[in-house]
Amino acid sequence: MKSRVRGPFSGQAIALIASVVLAAQVCGAQSAKTGASSEWEKSIELAKKEGKVVVSLPASTELRAAIEKSFEKRYGIDVEPVVGRASTIVRKMVDESKAGVRYVDVHMGGSESIVTGMLPEGILEPLEPLMLLPEVKDPKQWYGGHVWIDNAKRFIYSTLAYQTENIWINSQLMKADEVRSFDDLLHERLKDRIGMLDPRTAGSGASTWSYLREIKGEDYLKKLVAQKLALSRDQRVLAEILAKSKLALVIGLTYYSYAPFMKAGLPVAPLPAPKEGVYVSGGSGHLVVLKSAAHPNATKLFVNWFLSREGQEVYCRTMHQATRRLDVDVKWLREVGVTAAKDALTIEQYLKRENQSEDKINRLREPAAALARKLLG
Repeated sequence: MKSRVRGPFSGQAIALIASVVLAAQVCGAQSAKTGASSEWEKSIELAKKEGKVVVSLPASTELRAAIEKSFEKRYGIDVEPVVGRASTIVRKMVDESKAGVRYVDVHMGGSESIVTGMLPEGILEPLEPLMLLPEVKDPKQWYGGHVWIDNAKRFIYSTLAYQTENIWINSQLMKADEVRSFDDLLHERLKDRIGMLDPRTAGSGASTWSYLREIKGEDYLKKLVAQKLALSRDQRVLAEILAKSKLALVIGLTYYSYAPFMKAGLPVAPLPAPKEGVYVSGGSGHLVVLKSAAHPNATKLFVNWFLSREGQEVYCRTMHQATRRLDVDVKWLREVGVTAAKDALTIEQYLKRENQSEDKINRLREPAAALARKLLG
């Protein structure tokens, strides 16, 4: 009988090797988990010694109260809020950073002021290294994965993605089915009857204007201007004009501008999205950390809290803007005219319609703003 050819390892030896490899993998995973946990615990300890984190926030008393109730109560660390007009706050942060003053640690707000005012100045810290919690680091927790606004994908993190009802009509003066396409806004019957939040300044009026330039072209905007638009930077004034039947349609205002008038029974109603669709907003949920933050550990804690399920729930509830986190239910926002991108759009549709990335701001929004100034004076 021929002897059986044997390899260098017996079956028993192979099984032993496999068990050793598996044990090493388990130990490696446990070590990584322990390391991350250790770093987190250390950050909490050091953050408590720092005592506070200075955060530039949207001007919302509800948000500040919710942060105090949630973050401050959980970690015992004070959040010192900085509020004001985005342009003013951004300019102040840039000037302070250039002068070597370390005051504001974290800023959240609209992307345009960050992209045009902060990013070119080199005052922002890479954000990803600060993401410690597994639920924050895992891209599978986010619709679209991790979405960065800046081209380098390092500094400006986008937490929100949603669409709003921002075209409203006076239901006594016109019917919703009269405008099924943006082309219908050019009809003769709407001349002198359309209002718009001034597209020459940042806001939803400018966002809609930019979107129309992208999908319809500059000739379309010239024809829209020829409709003799009623422009204002005061949302309350525009909403009141529509409610009092002095205009038939207004572009650029959302539910909250009209809520008091609806409550009073006045004839204002949202227009269903035209067939071309509407842009996707990132709201005021863009997050950045300033370089060499004065309170680095408290900053780390705040970033992870804000990006966690709890932090995003707090933000959505108080600001009525829809998160990209998949484990936060925001379908209730439809009651106030807000639809989360994750509940309505494919990723491809989102990427096409988003208007807050550095690329879109430089390639589309800035030229659109220049055109608005040219056509509107």
